[in-house]
Amino acid sequence: QVQFVASGGGSVQPGGSLRLSCAASGFSLDDYAVGWFRQAPGKEREFVAALSRSGLTPRYADSVKGRFTITRDNAKNTVYLQMSSLKPEDTAIYYCAASSDINVRIGLGWYNAWGQGTQVTVSS
Repeated sequence: QVQFVASGGGSVQPGGSLRLSCAASGFSLDDYAVGWFRQAPGKEREFVAALSRSGLTPRYADSVKGRFTITRDNAKNTVYLQMSSLKPEDTAIYYCAASSDINVRIGLGWYNAWGQGTQVTVSS
């Protein structure tokens, strides 16, 4: 059974940090680029970060560049999103996803497998 389980969300004050994890089972992440997306209430799901199969080519949304870092551990079949200097506008449900495309894509349609999402709330 293919599963992609996200964890690590929670509530944090502005300026704080969180690390999200997404563990894959039932398939190997080695053959996939991976990405994180988020969806705030009343808004469309948007791209946050993506990483190539090798882990050498990251891409970030302008809104998170310099604050978020996407990494992967293929041995653990897991993707991470380290989030720092969090802002209230980062509040959303965060989703991990995997893409079988050889390039690092920012469009949702390129992603084949999705995790269930984890809530991140940034509030004082």
